[in-house]
Amino acid sequence: MAGSRLPRRLFLQGVAAVFLFAFASLYTQIPGLYGPEGILPARRTLRPQGKARWRQLWEVPTLLWEAPRLGLDTAQGLELLSLLGSLLALGALLLRRLCHPLTYLLLWAAYLSACQVGQVFLYFQWDSLLLETGFLAVLVAPLRQPPWGRLSGTSPHEGLPFWLVRWLLFRLMFASGVVKLTSRCPAWWGLTALTYHYETQCLPTPASWFAHHLPIWLHRLSVVATFLIEVAVPPLFFAPTRRLRLTAFYCQVLLQVLIIITGNYNFFNLLTLVLTTSLLDDKHLAAKPGNSHCKKTPTFWLKALLSLLLELTVGGLLAYGTVHYFGLEVDWEQYTVHSRTTFTFHQFSQWLKTVTLPTMWLGAASLSWELLTALWRWTHVRGWLQKLWAAVQLSIFGTATVALFTISLVPYSYMEPSTHGRLWTGAHRLFGTVEHLQLANSYGLFRRMTGLGGRPEVVLEGSYDGHHWTEIEFMYKPGNVSRPPPVVVPHQPRLDWQMWFAALGPHTHSPWFTRLVLCLLQGKEPVILLIQNDVARYPFHKQPPNFVRAQRYKYWFSQPGEQGQWWRRQWVEEFFPPVSLGDPTLDMLLRQFGLQDKSPPRARSSSNILTQALHWIRRQLSPLEAPTLLWGLILTVGAIRVVQALLGHRPSGSCPAAREKNHRPAPKDSGVTPAPTNSSSSQPPQRRK
Repeated sequence: MAGSRLPRRLFLQGVAAVFLFAFASLYTQIPGLYGPEGILPARRTLRPQGKARWRQLWEVPTLLWEAPRLGLDTAQGLELLSLLGSLLALGALLLRRLCHPLTYLLLWAAYLSACQVGQVFLYFQWDSLLLETGFLAVLVAPLRQPPWGRLSGTSPHEGLPFWLVRWLLFRLMFASGVVKLTSRCPAWWGLTALTYHYETQCLPTPASWFAHHLPIWLHRLSVVATFLIEVAVPPLFFAPTRRLRLTAFYCQVLLQVLIIITGNYNFFNLLTLVLTTSLLDDKHLAAKPGNSHCKKTPTFWLKALLSLLLELTVGGLLAYGTVHYFGLEVDWEQYTVHSRTTFTFHQFSQWLKTVTLPTMWLGAASLSWELLTALWRWTHVRGWLQKLWAAVQLSIFGTATVALFTISLVPYSYMEPSTHGRLWTGAHRLFGTVEHLQLANSYGLFRRMTGLGGRPEVVLEGSYDGHHWTEIEFMYKPGNVSRPPPVVVPHQPRLDWQMWFAALGPHTHSPWFTRLVLCLLQGKEPVILLIQNDVARYPFHKQPPNFVRAQRYKYWFSQPGEQGQWWRRQWVEEFFPPVSLGDPTLDMLLRQFGLQDKSPPRARSSSNILTQALHWIRRQLSPLEAPTLLWGLILTVGAIRVVQALLGHRPSGSCPAAREKNHRPAPKDSGVTPAPTNSSSSQPPQRRK
């Protein structure tokens, strides 16, 4: 059995990188979103209720309660948290000793604190996914990093928290596939979703235009492949053979990479790729044959034969099921593949009702095996003191793993109501107790395909006289039909994302939009910087407009051969009426949504050293566009890692381990050694406590 030391290290590095992207991306947008002159000032969200300090912290778990003690307002406290989170994540990427549970606990607490005041701009599934993943990283991270070059055994409990990462990946992918069908969306059921997706997603990339113009039959076949990867493949995450798990790994990687190429989904797909490390093992990452030197005993050949039979059976079932349930037929004359859904919604609902509970039992069985494996490892720990310490760790981490698994069953079962109602009531109570900490969440991405008749898009316009209107162009979302879609990953422009959601309904469904209009009429620079980082490109940078309105358009990708155009558009209707400062309509909407400034922000001393430092950092970084800043961080980390490698600081520790292997004395006995502690001949040894 191959170990998971390298995948765990890769997972921790990946989580640190995603936290770095998330904090840095959020930092660039705080003044415009949450500052005193922002769209939704953060100071509105934290109002002391006269409760005890710890009770208040438990009910609204955010470190920003302590911002006034530092002489900061809520938005400044959020800036400080984002900067510290970015630095801490950067440290965890570059310094192995910072890959410690305390580091990830602070990262998780800081991001949870931000989400508590983030309001609608931080209500995305990937924010919840990052919180859940970040908490698992607290359990996965080792308590102590041994010095380089020293071999140490694997602690018995280390595989348990990492198993939860695999369970999270399963819940994410399986639920994302299931909800596409439970939503009864005609595009998913008709296998036509991808004929709309590339042009109607929030922020397309240039590759989206080319993907959109692929043949229709290939789009339909791609939807079939999506259902296969998201619904049929995830149970293989718990397969007993490595090749099946690795096949599942590469299927997930393929899907995520294609999404990254054809869509700007910030850090979400990167985070999903980080979760897929739970399907790997040391043997695969070390790229060594492992057991090639072992004698091929009859038991070995029997296991190999059984594994091969299982893999052929699973492969055959997947192939048959795909052909049968999606009616695949090859047209040899046209060189195309025809596909159609051959099952009904009722049949799928019955199937889902049948398999939801067994998938939970599958998870429970897999967890039980991990617990037994950990117990077996513990029996091989030598020395009564080490054995006692290992037993304490195993008890704590085993209990935590079982508790988190039990909690996760509640949001997982949301996709099938009858199963949700039959869950153990204790699981519901336990989940209800910690729900606000977002330790377990429900997922289900791309539930329904929007924009089937054209991509709805809101276009803001300003005017000085109410007759001549000028469009207000955003940096990232579609507007100018001749401008190519940008590539902004891993940055998430949260205002642009919410503009996409706002276009799907009336403006009253997006109360923040009224506040945005007010800020533009007032000429609030922090909000303008969310729209155009270069203020000179904002059409009203010299003087705020006297009137602002919004129109709804429908956008389509241009056809091949249309020179100089990426989009076509058609006016649909007025989205928001023309208003000016003091307009009764604007005042009425602000009162209705509770967005009026009833009291000015409390003045705080600008002589505070911390406040001055935050202002100075903001001035230095504000000229940079967010994607430029994030890619600069990526290149900086890469350059430092290259320098570390050139100077001989090898993260894998393979050279010292190899030296120790060459000079290792012969063993005194031939007792069986624990399988999870893999010999250095099959993988690069790593030092663990």
